[in-house]
Amino acid sequence: MTFRQTHGKLKISYVGEKTLSPNRYYPTQNEGYYVLMPKENFNEKLTALLKEKSDFLDDTGELIPAAVRDHACRLDHDLIKLLLKEEEIKAAFFDEIDGHWIFNHNTFINYITDKNFLANAYTRFRNKIGLNIEGKFLRERGEVSLVWPYKDCVLEGGQTKEAEKRKEIFFNEILAQDEINRMFDPKVLTNWKRHTVEGEQDIADIQRYENGTIRENLIIKGNNLIALHTLKQQFRGQVKLIYIDPPYNTGSDSFGYNDNFNHSSWLTFMRNRLEVAREFLKDDGVILIHIDDQEMHYLKLVADDLFGRDNFIATVPRKTRSGKSDVPYKLSQDFDWMLMYTKGASKKDNIFQRDISRRYYETPDFPDDEWRLSDLTKQTTIQERPKSNFTLENPRNGEKFPVNPNRSWSITIDTVDEYLKKQKIVFPGDYDFLNIKRPAMRVFKSEDIGKTAYVSSDFLNQVMDELLKRMVNSKGTDEIVEIFGRKAFSYPKNELLMQRIIEYTTKEGDIVLDFHLGSGTTTAVAHKMGRQYIGIEQMDYAETLPVERLKKVITGEQGGISESVNWQGGGDFIYSELMPYNQTYMDKIQTAQSSEALVALWRDIAENSFLNWYVNEQMPEEAVKDFTAIGDLEAQKHLLAELLDKNQLYVNLSEIEDADFEVNEADKVLNRAFYGE
Repeated sequence: MTFRQTHGKLKISYVGEKTLSPNRYYPTQNEGYYVLMPKENFNEKLTALLKEKSDFLDDTGELIPAAVRDHACRLDHDLIKLLLKEEEIKAAFFDEIDGHWIFNHNTFINYITDKNFLANAYTRFRNKIGLNIEGKFLRERGEVSLVWPYKDCVLEGGQTKEAEKRKEIFFNEILAQDEINRMFDPKVLTNWKRHTVEGEQDIADIQRYENGTIRENLIIKGNNLIALHTLKQQFRGQVKLIYIDPPYNTGSDSFGYNDNFNHSSWLTFMRNRLEVAREFLKDDGVILIHIDDQEMHYLKLVADDLFGRDNFIATVPRKTRSGKSDVPYKLSQDFDWMLMYTKGASKKDNIFQRDISRRYYETPDFPDDEWRLSDLTKQTTIQERPKSNFTLENPRNGEKFPVNPNRSWSITIDTVDEYLKKQKIVFPGDYDFLNIKRPAMRVFKSEDIGKTAYVSSDFLNQVMDELLKRMVNSKGTDEIVEIFGRKAFSYPKNELLMQRIIEYTTKEGDIVLDFHLGSGTTTAVAHKMGRQYIGIEQMDYAETLPVERLKKVITGEQGGISESVNWQGGGDFIYSELMPYNQTYMDKIQTAQSSEALVALWRDIAENSFLNWYVNEQMPEEAVKDFTAIGDLEAQKHLLAELLDKNQLYVNLSEIEDADFEVNEADKVLNRAFYGE
């Protein structure tokens, strides 16, 4: 740079990129040169200018440099307009090129990041972290948030066979939003079948309720994330219970799903699916997520974020075994867990459907109504309820009962005479068969009609006790063997477990959703209990396990809970599949046994499938030779899979009339009926 003195001020001419420091001076342009002035004036002017934008201020009115830096990185138009207002600031952070001012955001970011900008130590360090969620800084949101790699991405999770170990594909929410939108568009459904007691039948129509919601039991085969987005418009806000038993991400068990995600990928996988699943729930609907302690605490933070921390109901334990010797640290973990959330029920609502089962007394003084006893005190102190601070007197014998000082009467001094007149209070000695030492409230059976009882979060462990008493079908595996004659699935849930969950959270006719269907326990029990259900399974055993199991249920299979619910058979369900396109080629790639088979498949793909935009459709012989020379079959499969447009794994509904996809007329009719078009 060069220097010269003019009118008592030092002028400099810069060669190359400007590097500013708030340490000493600030530069302002004047006739092609830069005038250096004391830093305080410039800092104060810049700070005052930035404070004009409320997004840059904390709740005390102090400037947040991290917020300014974030907007500068995004080349925010409002920030640029603000900086252009002041000539001196404009000259410092903009370059003029052919009459246009170009924002030098690197210079600006370096300047406001410098340790001497906002030199006050408290302000500087308080604002230094700058982590934000949805544009708001963590301290502004006042919450604890879980952040991990790929959080803002979509993980398709398209594995259809346990042994595939397919490398997962991430779609970034910002850079590839158009791809995500196409992936989540409704898909064409095909291979429609209605299964009834009489066997498989053609589908004439899709039944609906008066409000337009589909009134059919459904089993859908296909990627569960894409299937959920396909179904969400038809069932938004209509599902009472979602139960899922997803992959636990243990990395070592033989769980029959894709259990090969690493930690951050697994969290993304779960977040994507729970986010859309929430749309299915009624406001008082409940979701139960079955999980072990490997990922449970991380999953709860994700679920808190999606469903709302205030909508968390409980962590429900389930005892799975009675001790095991060969365990880490010699501590046997004998439980797994279910995280339970509601979509929006009030904490005062009783969302559980359990019927009251209590002992009632039949006495001559009340021949028309049986009664029971209830506590006459409340868990509030006499200081909190001063009108409940009195001594209760038995009108029959004058015996006096002072209030418990740590509680209070549930009635008040103003209402006690009314309760006595209605004989709602029972005193010691009123009945020979009662052994009570304090007054109690009389509750008539007629008053209990329509009420439900409190449910303990330990209710699933009662299932284990009941199974042991029955001495039969103590495990879900036993039920599967009884149905199929073999161990067809690893770690299935038993029917009594699902019966308890369904009877406590739903009533007949409610819709139950399970999008990790597995062996089909959820839908089998829902069918026997008169609930409508939706089951989604993406693994290839969808037809050989859950569908076959439901066919047996319809014809009156007597395993599991059949005897306890007097199940005799009946009903029907519809099976359908997301119509595959490139997914068909993905399957063929995975099953290919040689390089020659892959080359032949490559020729088919180049001619008949949707390729990624950057892929050349031509197959030069030199490229084929290079491909064959790789020699590693798995590496060749990976390269071939890269050619395919993953957004065309299934056929979009919007392309149902496109001749390239060859959707038959029967499928077109049923899709129009299903989507209400």
